[in-house]
Amino acid sequence: MNPEAFLQLDRVIHEKGRLAIMSMLAASPALSFTEMRDALAMTDGNLTTHIRTLQEAGYVSVTKSFQNNRPLTTCSLTPGGKKAFTSYINLLEKIIQQNKPK
Repeated sequence: MNPEAFLQLDRVIHEKGRLAIMSMLAASPALSFTEMRDALAMTDGNLTTHIRTLQEAGYVSVTKSFQNNRPLTTCSLTPGGKKAFTSYINLLEKIIQQNKPK
C-alpha cells in the first residue's frame, strides 16, 4: 500500500458532508439549497458552512435569486470544482485498485 496517495486526497472535498454535496452537484447542473438540505438531511447552518467552504475553495458557485417572490439559493460546480472532483474520484479509484486483494 502506498500511503502517499492518501496524502494527496483533497481535504476540502474529503470531509463527508462536502463529498456528499460535491457528488450531488456533479450529477446535476444546479441544485437549490432546499433540495440539497432535504436530500442530505443537514441543518441549514451545517449546509451553509459546507457550501461556504466549497465556495471559498472555488469549487462551488452560489446564485441568489427570487422565484414566486421567495428567495432562491442555487448551487452548481464551477469548472474548477468539476476538475477537482474528477481528480478526487480518480485518485480514490487508484487507491482502491492498489489495495484490492489479489
